[in-house]
Amino acid sequence: MKPFYVTTPIYYPNDKPHIGTAYSTIAADVLTRYQRLRGRPSRMLTGLDEHGLKIARAAEAQGLDTQAFTDKMQLPFREAWELLDTRYDDFIRTTEPRHKQRVQVLWDRIIARGDIYLGEYEDWYCVGCETFYTEKDLLEGKCPIHLQPIERIKESSYFFRLSKFGDKLLAFYEKNPDFVKPAGRFNEVKSFVREGLRDLSVSRTSFTWGIPVPNDPRHVMYVWFDALANYMTALGGPAEPGKAPLFDQFWPPSGEVVHIVGKDILRFHAIFWPAFLLSAGLPPPTQIWAHGWLTVNGQKMSKSLGNFLPPAPLAEVFGVDVLRYYLMRDIAFGQDGDFAHANLIARLNGELANGLGNLLNRVLASIVQKSFAGRVPASVPSARNAEDDTLEAEALRCAKQAAEHLNHVAPQRALESIWELVAAANRYVDRTEPWALVKRNETERLQQVVYQVLESLRMIGVMIAPFMPSKAAALRDQLGLPALVPNAGDDQWPNTWGGLAPNTQTRPGPALFPRLDKDQERAALAKLGIGAQPLLQALQLGQPDLEPTGPDVQHRQLGERQGQAVLVEAPARVVEEPVGQQPGHVVLEAALGDVGVGEPERHGGVLVEVAGGHAAPALERIGRGRVLQERRRDLAVTPSGDGGQRRSAPVSAGQDRTAGGSAPLGARMGAWRSTGTIPRAPGCRPTVV
Repeated sequence: MKPFYVTTPIYYPNDKPHIGTAYSTIAADVLTRYQRLRGRPSRMLTGLDEHGLKIARAAEAQGLDTQAFTDKMQLPFREAWELLDTRYDDFIRTTEPRHKQRVQVLWDRIIARGDIYLGEYEDWYCVGCETFYTEKDLLEGKCPIHLQPIERIKESSYFFRLSKFGDKLLAFYEKNPDFVKPAGRFNEVKSFVREGLRDLSVSRTSFTWGIPVPNDPRHVMYVWFDALANYMTALGGPAEPGKAPLFDQFWPPSGEVVHIVGKDILRFHAIFWPAFLLSAGLPPPTQIWAHGWLTVNGQKMSKSLGNFLPPAPLAEVFGVDVLRYYLMRDIAFGQDGDFAHANLIARLNGELANGLGNLLNRVLASIVQKSFAGRVPASVPSARNAEDDTLEAEALRCAKQAAEHLNHVAPQRALESIWELVAAANRYVDRTEPWALVKRNETERLQQVVYQVLESLRMIGVMIAPFMPSKAAALRDQLGLPALVPNAGDDQWPNTWGGLAPNTQTRPGPALFPRLDKDQERAALAKLGIGAQPLLQALQLGQPDLEPTGPDVQHRQLGERQGQAVLVEAPARVVEEPVGQQPGHVVLEAALGDVGVGEPERHGGVLVEVAGGHAAPALERIGRGRVLQERRRDLAVTPSGDGGQRRSAPVSAGQDRTAGGSAPLGARMGAWRSTGTIPRAPGCRPTVV
């Protein structure tokens, strides 16, 4: 088994950590913890990209020396990753001497092969991206990522002969079909390369905050040449065999290297980085995983846009492990996702408290203590039946599938498999009714049932450890088991049934995941700055027939008027109200602010039917909102024609779509972002929600 080396992007320290950077870092930590549990030598790297014009300008804006600025700004990242219980092995800063020295070695190796030459560069440059763009890349003359004006730059520059590596990269991709994931993004990379590559400017002379080019200190290295090398310099490479033990152990071909990056920086990692390495005669990384964006108000979460959520308050209110679980569970790795407080609360109360927490409590806290003096009963083979065989088979299947998903960098799918076992174990308790066995004094059958449940919990406690290390340790402690301690060569994944030793003394404790009631939900949201006062201006319509009543906002008949709803940044609960048997209607999904036209089973939301403009769904809203942004998204109300079956039809092409394939009208709670209009359609009056 090859050593495993996973890296996060190195983050810009021009602002503090946010949920987007936390997402990447937690994902890397989950993968590292999993591999360590399997007994595999594993290493995790994170750090900061501290060079470039963006950092120099941020320091200047604060009136600080640039090095002093980066020294100050690295502390919040270290503190955040410690708070979120990420166990990285190394924290690289590109201003460190160890990094500078090895980057210059890489430069010398490439220039010795004739792949770097001196020339002059003129084109558009985005300081926020630290990226050059051609005219065709721009959106109305602005950066395609930040949507901000960019600068025209002309200066002397060293160039890397990227144009030389098009065919070599395509051949490398062909031999390594899993080099980039997800596959759709790999196709985009290959298409870009096939269109032809231009030589790449790899030095700057218009500022000095960077690593000097060897033998020509007038130039500093282009920040991406500098930054990409961190994955190797943190191991002491590039180096000759025997000179850098970590490089020898973890870099290919000896090790497996996985870079976790955001999709916006995939081109640098999947094209520039392997081209640099191929030029230098070094093997590229094993795999690059490009995850999607976490959005707020429909835009990429970005320090440049200033719309990020810091992780610390969320961890304080909901708990570190709950936040870790939510980020890995709610967002398919590799896809875009929205952060939604409502979904976090729903998963806490549902999957964690009612699911896993209840499973532990309903057997351990009472039956084990009263019937078996708090000790794990022995399995009784003669008392087994088909229910027991089914649960055991399900546990082994789920453990195998969860491992496969983690091996393929699919943490969301792994958690789905783990929670299939949680659900199966809860169904088993419902069917076997151990409390009834106690009353009937069926001791042997009770022993068997209780052992089955406790053994399922033992397996679950191992499988959740990479995601929720503290909660996994607490669960194991209640089962009377020690905390997991990874050891090289020792595979502790639950591949077999029966690992829980009989007569183990259990130690019942407080609820693993306390459920939040409605008052606690409001208090939690208020602590995060989301107010708890009635929102009396939730909908702002041109001439709305809108009347606030107490804590609710009633949306009434609009008649023939076409209105426009301005959604605001505030949590909301949509409560279902009967709407009668109107022939044409649209179904709106809602999960405390997740509003979209779609199928009723998606998102776990409460459904509201808006029929022909006559429905009056009650919108119970809490918080004080403010208008964030107006953006029109048109949706047509489709007459059902079949007695009221729910249907919907988007009329604007190219809209983002949810997991259920619907076209979203709004955003999730805490990030309501758009103006949405439902125009008049045949058979329906216009209705706006």
